[in-house]
Amino acid sequence: MVVEAAAGYSDQREIHNVPAFSGQYWQWRGHAIHYVQSGQGHSGRPPLLLVHGFGASTDHWRKNIAALHHKFEVWAIDLLGFGRSAKPRQTYSGALWQAQLHDFIQAKIGRPTVLAGNSLGGYACLCVAAAEPDWVAGVILLNSAGPFSNPAPQPVSPMRQMVSKVMRTVLLSPLPSWLLFQYVRQRSVIRKTLAKVYVDQAAVTDQLVEEIRRPADDAGAAAVFAAVFKSPKGETVDALLARMTAPLLLLWGEGDPWMDTRQRHHAFGQHYSNLRAYFLNAGHCPHDEVPEQVNQLIQDWVLQLTAT
Repeated sequence: MVVEAAAGYSDQREIHNVPAFSGQYWQWRGHAIHYVQSGQGHSGRPPLLLVHGFGASTDHWRKNIAALHHKFEVWAIDLLGFGRSAKPRQTYSGALWQAQLHDFIQAKIGRPTVLAGNSLGGYACLCVAAAEPDWVAGVILLNSAGPFSNPAPQPVSPMRQMVSKVMRTVLLSPLPSWLLFQYVRQRSVIRKTLAKVYVDQAAVTDQLVEEIRRPADDAGAAAVFAAVFKSPKGETVDALLARMTAPLLLLWGEGDPWMDTRQRHHAFGQHYSNLRAYFLNAGHCPHDEVPEQVNQLIQDWVLQLTAT
């Protein structure tokens, strides 16, 4: 296990104005799945598949695709329920997205792939790497979501348990969840949320806010939002790592207010040794906030994989 502090790179603010890439659609289980493909395949270099986090889409990877497609065959995909992909009423889970990603790699990419995922997308990538190791050449996680096992859970007071149960019951009710969705989809609320999870406020542009907001207009978006609260618990991260064989790159936005990145990194290190990690001066979405650094680190790491 190797942990390093990321080197500084030139600060080019124009990177935040990169336009989104146009995409295509693939039919999966009767649903339209949106994806983007750019760059040509290179002999000896695996393709890259970029997987967004909760509430995001392929647009969130535009700054990375723009740089990485010069050296790699790059793909990005909207998970079912997000972005420009279909938003059917059904149960959403890591197992569902694992199946989607695996089938996409088989049907469209056709060879072992390096999976890169942010937040929820990182957890989906781990699910693929654990279930289908022959199709995964490497895994890159950027502030990845997902629970670890807790062998000694802390006691929770009866009052806290009751409040948690009441909140969950309310959010599972159709009207309260719909009202909450109407609130969080407002541009002003999206901007405030992004401002909390980005260290560099210059990265919170009107373009970014609109990219996050746009899918909320799609039919079924409110139902998908509500379905998140009903999602079954998936496998723990340590259980997935126990079945994974691919090399792992961890890129941590250390200013993430939603997770203790040092603690989570320590947990990864306890359960997986074939990894390299970097800590960046960024928040929950380092690929979008400091794309110059992330692009260079991804490029160097993948090229090193192919050189060994």
